[in-house]
Amino acid sequence: MGTVTLGVSIAVPEPYGSFLQKRREGFGDPHAHGIPTHVTLLPPTEVEVSSLPAIERHLAEVAAAGRPFRMRLSGTGTFRPLSPVVYVNVVEGSAACAWLQKRVRDASGPVARELQFPYHPHVTVAHGIAEEAMDRAFAELADYEAEWTIEGFALYEQGEDGIWRLERDFPFGTDGVADDVTPAVPRQEGTGIRSSWTGSPGCP
Repeated sequence: MGTVTLGVSIAVPEPYGSFLQKRREGFGDPHAHGIPTHVTLLPPTEVEVSSLPAIERHLAEVAAAGRPFRMRLSGTGTFRPLSPVVYVNVVEGSAACAWLQKRVRDASGPVARELQFPYHPHVTVAHGIAEEAMDRAFAELADYEAEWTIEGFALYEQGEDGIWRLERDFPFGTDGVADDVTPAVPRQEGTGIRSSWTGSPGCP
């Protein structure tokens, strides 16, 4: 049946998502139009088409075990010189993202995998472009701020044209909003978990 490339991520909602995507395009990133603004939970991963039902069940279990939490973005950071990436910092909600991505990649799940670099939640705004443009992205978004409540994550598939498209949303369980940087603590221990797109330096 062949393979597909999937990613799991937390979408940055409107109006923030479109704004940051347009800024990324403006900095000269040629891939910006095909990558919705996001925080990665599972980097691009090639899987067998036949495994999709099991993957969706796994993601639903992970989401059901989580709860809504606050996310706040503030200022910029970079992975240079290790990797040509400039990003907007996740300053609230990072612990919850780390909790989710770990369970998405759980060794007992259908998308178990290791990361090349330690997980660092972020929102990429420039990747693999000229150093001058990277410097401009870093400086021009240094004062950027955004805040909202995360209510779930999503599964995306990369098309043959390189564009990432939403396949399915996975809403969290609704036990209330987590406080500050509190992880999306599962309602019961021992559930498998899963999520999308970046994970470390060099991710889109």
